[in-house]
Amino acid sequence: MNMDWINFTMWMPLAGGLLIGLAVTILLYFNGRIAGVSGILGGLLKPTKGDIGWRAAFISGLMISSFVYLIASPLPVPTIDADTTTLIIAGVMVGFGTRYGSGCTSGHGVCGLSRGSPRSFVATISFMGAGVLTVYFVKHLIG
Repeated sequence: MNMDWINFTMWMPLAGGLLIGLAVTILLYFNGRIAGVSGILGGLLKPTKGDIGWRAAFISGLMISSFVYLIASPLPVPTIDADTTTLIIAGVMVGFGTRYGSGCTSGHGVCGLSRGSPRSFVATISFMGAGVLTVYFVKHLIG
């Protein structure tokens, strides 16, 4: 995926960041829950009574947001430079890392860091570092 730097403006990312911050604040304030997407989705796969509605609403909101975004701007067309096997392996590795790290980028990076969680700080450093190293190896050493 390549960034279109010529047409880049800060307004859409700023609006998106503000909406994410507002959403996680509302979920924490009104529901007492951290907006970790992997945990919310995992709770739907193993539901408990009285816990399904807000989880389903949250995940539905994530999916519907692409259509709402279309009102403001056309969605970018992604180009994926990997084959299906690579994507499957990457997905399994991300899933494993999410379970091993007790959360995902939204739970640790957005919510955990804003709460000053040391565990989230270590997790965020770890997954960001792993991402940087992976891109370096794939782009510069292998590819």
